Amino acid sequence: MRLLWLLLPLAPSVFAKPSNDSESLLWGAYRPNLYFGLRPRIPQSLMTGLAWFGTQDFQSVTRIRHACDQGDGLDSYSWTEYDARDGGVQVIKDGMNNVKITTQFLKVPGGEHGGSWAARIKGEPINPGLPSRVSPIFYVGLEGLGGLDMESEEDENGLEDTVSFAGSTPELDDFAIRIVEGPDNTWITDGPHASTFQHKLGKTHFLGARVPPGQVWQAKEFIQGAIVRSAQEAALPYKDAGKGYPDPAFLLQLPDEVYTGSNLFAVQKHYDGPFQFDVFFDSASAKQKLSSTVLDEGIPALSTEYNERFESTFPIPATYETSDPQSLRTFSKAITSNLIGGIGYFYGPSIVDRSFAYEWDQDEDSAEEAGEKKGPTLAPPKALLTATPSRSFFPRGFYWDEGFHLLHIGEWDNDLSLEILKDWINLIDEDGWVAREQILGEEARSRVPPEFQTQVPTYANPPTLTMAVTAFINRLRAQKGPSEQDLGLDYGVGSQTPLSASDDATPGRRFLDEPELALDYLRTIYGPLKRHYEWFRRTQRGQIKQYGRKARSRTEAYRWRGRSPQHVLTSGMDDYPRGPPHAGELHLDLISWMAFFAQTMRDISEFVGELEDAAAFEEIAKATIENIDDLHWSEENQMYCDVGVNDEDESYHVCHKGYLSLFPFLLSLLPPDSPHLGAILDLLRDPAHLWSPYGLRSLSAAHPEFGQGENYWKGPIWIQMNYLALSALHKTYAAQPGPHRQRAQEIYGELRRNVVENVHKEYVRTGYVWEQYDPNTGTGQRSHPFTGWTSLVTLIISEKYY
Repeated sequence: MRLLWLLLPLAPSVFAKPSNDSESLLWGAYRPNLYFGLRPRIPQSLMTGLAWFGTQDFQSVTRIRHACDQGDGLDSYSWTEYDARDGGVQVIKDGMNNVKITTQFLKVPGGEHGGSWAARIKGEPINPGLPSRVSPIFYVGLEGLGGLDMESEEDENGLEDTVSFAGSTPELDDFAIRIVEGPDNTWITDGPHASTFQHKLGKTHFLGARVPPGQVWQAKEFIQGAIVRSAQEAALPYKDAGKGYPDPAFLLQLPDEVYTGSNLFAVQKHYDGPFQFDVFFDSASAKQKLSSTVLDEGIPALSTEYNERFESTFPIPATYETSDPQSLRTFSKAITSNLIGGIGYFYGPSIVDRSFAYEWDQDEDSAEEAGEKKGPTLAPPKALLTATPSRSFFPRGFYWDEGFHLLHIGEWDNDLSLEILKDWINLIDEDGWVAREQILGEEARSRVPPEFQTQVPTYANPPTLTMAVTAFINRLRAQKGPSEQDLGLDYGVGSQTPLSASDDATPGRRFLDEPELALDYLRTIYGPLKRHYEWFRRTQRGQIKQYGRKARSRTEAYRWRGRSPQHVLTSGMDDYPRGPPHAGELHLDLISWMAFFAQTMRDISEFVGELEDAAAFEEIAKATIENIDDLHWSEENQMYCDVGVNDEDESYHVCHKGYLSLFPFLLSLLPPDSPHLGAILDLLRDPAHLWSPYGLRSLSAAHPEFGQGENYWKGPIWIQMNYLALSALHKTYAAQPGPHRQRAQEIYGELRRNVVENVHKEYVRTGYVWEQYDPNTGTGQRSHPFTGWTSLVTLIISEKYY
């Protein structure tokens, strides 16, 4: 952040931006499953976290807030500003404990090991007329090589001054951590038996524990156990009912002891009313000791610059009429901040079963690929930087979701989106497979039901990473100066000079401003991405000639593996109605994704000069799109459908009006003059089927299964699918000449307003954005906060489509 360090009274040489922008991404709030947890992008290293509980009663210690949990019943928790390179501000409202906690996080570049950082934890009563007694705990833990020690002199009664730690790891080198008390805090010093505990009141309490390797993530359990054991011992003299127990704050304290070889340290406060304390991480190579002034001046500067940049990047167009533009802007800023604040770094092994297959998925190839390994096994550990759909419910990487996440992240910080995309590409194995859920390590696994932990290497997921690649190429195309011929993006031209370098490179844009970086990046991912595409074609292929189907191409047909009779989890649309499982069925959504994938491969191969590949991918894309019409269009039903096989081994269309029916339209595979476009727009706009005042329903309201069973994809409104519809309308069918252009423009305007207004309204009403929205009332439902693809509303407002 260029403005920020001009404002701070610190040596300019210390705060010079690192030459490699990836250094500014080393540290972050990369433990998104916690309300506030910081760590570096290093597999085994330092981890920090914040926990708190109320001291109004003894039961409160069983309700420690630490990991994001819908069961905690918080009013809201939201980053109001967050940038992955600079830091941000989060507001947490815990009505049960009558406290609003603000976490401020500020990165300070400098030195040779990823820089330093500062954090401020502030609390204030939500209702000043009621008690607000809060015990916040901040902890630091170390995994892997290195050491961590408490520098402050131990005192069995607690500490009165700054609590200091010193440590060192191979990657971070030497560092210091200090926890500094704020200026106007009120400690809990009054209550039953206060005189007995006078020597321990008004002090910081602490714990140093030695935890087994790989278990620092369970810090809350170690800390909570230590508090309970300490309280039980201290409460022994008061078991006589006549005495009465001391105030809970006097008993619910860490034991003020440090064990030899400790690698987990916790620091606890007991406040009455408003409070503030700061945490500083000083990297020794930065040669600068941070102070509270950094936060006093840095956070307002961060907020100012963030708001200016946000207004420039995601403006509300003047043509969009709203009665409360400030509320809409605050909402848009919050969901963008929460998407980026929800980025996590994960490391560890995953569980893979290479032998499992449903009977309708079993064939010679799958039997050969299964080899000798039977049952689930632990795969080698992997690392992944990824956005997460929901901090409370899905705090891990999902392939289906990540492509959508990267569309939004890429508009804010192109290079950050490429860092994440690179990590996902690195997960592609030698066969070309990547697991649809990335459950890496025990911490990630602890949040996943056992039946969903195992990944199967014949199971796919919608290849949405292709959208991120397409979006990057489109951003390159949009750069001023060169023509498409210069970009090497017109067919038959092999130029590899995509851009003229900019003299004003800014963080997050180096891969747009420096042509050699863009080209090197695309060359690096091209091979694995091609291998991934070939894996899809090989493992998800469908049958054509076996059932006498007529199609111009004899190869382009596809079927999701891994479905059950009730679910096609691999499609991403879990319980959406399908036909009975059969080895001969064909899936419309998958062939549509494969056409889009082929187009992406065509574009990237053109860019990197692989002209023969580009020509081949163009032919495959054309053949695949032709087969969508040949195999999946039902003239009788005037819609696109899946294809099934009946008891007589005859092929037939399986037609269920909903999102599935729209797929060739959603991915802009149909030309604007397609003879089928009118019927698709009729279905989309019909209130009896998909159209609602809140967005497009996932299943027709007239369908017999509408709202039935699990009701996950049987009617509820999903924002990412509405985003695809709006993108197709805005960039293709409402923009390009065709017989339905005017109608597409009208539908676009109505649908955009319906989606934006409803998600915004529900955010204002509830404090959250939601996984999906009720198709009849627009009410937010299921997981929250769901600032993964629901945050696409920001792109919809500002009309930023991939």
